[in-house]
Amino acid sequence: METLACQVCVAGGGPAGLMLGYLLARQGVDVVVLEKHADFLRDFRGDTIHPATLEIFHELGLDTGLLALPNQPTERISLFIAGRTFHIADFSRLPVAHPFVAMMPQWDLLDFLADEGRKLPTFRLRMLTEARGLIETGDRITGLVADGPDGKVEIKADLVVAADGRASHLRDASGLALDDIGAPVDVFWMRLDRKEDGVRESFGRVTEDGFLVLINRGDYWQCAMPLPKGDADKIRDQGLPAFRDRIARIAPHLSEAAEKLIDWDQVKLLTVQVNHMPKWWRPGFLCIGDAAHAMSPVGGVGINLAVQDAVAAARMLGPLIGKGPVPDEALAGVQKRRHWPARMIQRGQVIAHRFVLVPAITAKGTLKPPFLLNFFEWFPILRQIPARLIGLGLRPEHWPAGK
Repeated sequence: METLACQVCVAGGGPAGLMLGYLLARQGVDVVVLEKHADFLRDFRGDTIHPATLEIFHELGLDTGLLALPNQPTERISLFIAGRTFHIADFSRLPVAHPFVAMMPQWDLLDFLADEGRKLPTFRLRMLTEARGLIETGDRITGLVADGPDGKVEIKADLVVAADGRASHLRDASGLALDDIGAPVDVFWMRLDRKEDGVRESFGRVTEDGFLVLINRGDYWQCAMPLPKGDADKIRDQGLPAFRDRIARIAPHLSEAAEKLIDWDQVKLLTVQVNHMPKWWRPGFLCIGDAAHAMSPVGGVGINLAVQDAVAAARMLGPLIGKGPVPDEALAGVQKRRHWPARMIQRGQVIAHRFVLVPAITAKGTLKPPFLLNFFEWFPILRQIPARLIGLGLRPEHWPAGK
């Protein structure tokens, strides 16, 4: 068995894990980040980088490099329902350096963070290495065991961080509880060709045939179709022609693009989870991101909450690393800082499931737009409210100047 040691070992090379690893190494912490895949090329992951996250990159001096990568800035979000368009959120007036949502493939974001991390002498990224279990000394976590490309790896660490997603092995190994809130929907994801001279704005369309979210990705639309949980097989059994016809009825301008769906492998199912850990930590161990609180895709906020967790953890714990065991109260402090915004956003998502998504995808007969949507048209200033909630979130994190 290979053995090594570090001050902090982070399991998971997603947005939370790589951001945490980079920020700790930036403070001189000896950190190892583990990523189970050989690369970051996985489609239909969270590809929305919100203004709050862009602001962190701005504070780090990394925003110019990040935004030099291919991306589609989105300043506004609209909803088309029952023949009418409602402008819901306007990010352009937010008090940040980049007042828009950057639509960027997540693998580009992760490659960028990994490359920036490799410039730092105390940052190590090990690919094809998956954390499997924890090492305990008394009641304290003192390391982890992982499967690497050449066999088992044992890593001793002063602090182990689980950033390995909603199916976290380390969270399960820790024995910490997970409360399942539940979600009444799942989501089909797919790509559909986009005409450059067509609609540019990302938006949602709701008709009697269902709900389709369209995210502008340049030469294609990244599309999400919410469906009642458990209905995926029923829809597949109806056949691809019926599915293509359904897309065309919801979004007639995509009827030609929908014809290119010739295999169900082109339509990915996201099983939606909404859950949270009542306690995120044990002595020597901390969960962040989806490992601590899996989010619904509503609002596309999961990636941004994960990054915010990482920034808070790095800022609060970085100065303590190397000064003995990380105090339990410091780990509890990270949870205290980040638990409230995650739970509030989850509660908002549950409300959106109940009063928006489920009625939209189960409606029978003629749809009527909710009356409250009219206020966004009558009083455009109200569009700044959802823009702040989606774009900045609750309790946005910042990185101190000069660190």
